[in-house]
Amino acid sequence: MSHYTGPLLTEPTAQALLTARKAGAGTWQGSLDLGRSEGTASLHEDHWTWLGQSYPYPGKIKPRTIYTWDGDSFEPVSRFDGSLIKLVPTEWGVPTFEIDGIKMLPTSKESPLDDARRKVALVEPRGKTVLDTCGGLGYFAACCLDEGVARILSFEKNADVLWLRTINPWSPDPGAADAGGRLQLTHGDVSEIIATLADASVDAILHDPPRFGIAGELYSQAFYNELARVIRRGGRLFHYTGSPNKLTTGRDVPTEVSARLEKAGFVAKPVLDGVFATRR
Repeated sequence: MSHYTGPLLTEPTAQALLTARKAGAGTWQGSLDLGRSEGTASLHEDHWTWLGQSYPYPGKIKPRTIYTWDGDSFEPVSRFDGSLIKLVPTEWGVPTFEIDGIKMLPTSKESPLDDARRKVALVEPRGKTVLDTCGGLGYFAACCLDEGVARILSFEKNADVLWLRTINPWSPDPGAADAGGRLQLTHGDVSEIIATLADASVDAILHDPPRFGIAGELYSQAFYNELARVIRRGGRLFHYTGSPNKLTTGRDVPTEVSARLEKAGFVAKPVLDGVFATRR
C-alpha cells in the first residue's frame, strides 16, 4: 500500500490553525506530519491550503487523536474490527498506537523511536541480515535502516497495524528510495512463517511481541527453539518483555524468558525492559 501524503491534524495543530485565522493571519507555519517536517499553510476565510490543496477548517478535534483527510472530511486514524486500533500522538511527535486502549509502545520518558534506537543498538545491525519478528509501526526497522542494515525481514500479523504504517510518516516505506530494497515487510504470523526460514539465515533478531496474554505462542519454548535455529552462532537477539504482573503477582517475565532462551541455545540476561541474548 502507498503511504498517505496529506496533512495530519492533532488537537494542538488544529487549534493553532484556527487561532491564526481568528487573529487575521494570512499564513500559518508549522508541522502537519507529526513533527517530521515543517511548512506553510495559506489561510482564507472559509478554507486553508497546504501543498496546493484546499481543506476546510476542522470541526471538533479530540485530544490524543490523529486525523487524516479522507477526501471529504478529517477523520480519526482508527479502525474497529473486533478490536479498536488507533494511532495516538505523543509529546515527542513520533506516535504510538493502542489496541483497545492499551498502549503498545513505551512513551513516558522518550520518543518511541529513540526507545527503539537504544534496543536496536544492542544487536549492531550494520551490514547484517536482521529478523524483525513483530514489525508494529516499524520503528525497529527504521533504526536498522538508519544504522546500515544489509537486509531486514519484518513480519506483522495485524492488517490494521500495516494500515497505520501507511498513515504514519515515521514508519519506513519498503518502497522508498532510502530503504534501497533492504526492508522486506510481510503480512503474516511469524510463529507460523518462521518454520520456512533456513537454518542460520539471519545474523540478529529483534523480537517485540504483544503481551503474553495475547500472543503466548511467541513466548513459548517451541518458538524460542526456532529463533535459535534461524540465527547464526554468535548472533545477537533483543526480546522486549516489559514487566507485566510483577507488582501484582511477583511474576518475573524477563527471568522466565531468559531461562527459556538459555534452554534453546542462547546466553541470555535481562537488559533494559527485556532480554538480551547471544547464540552459543
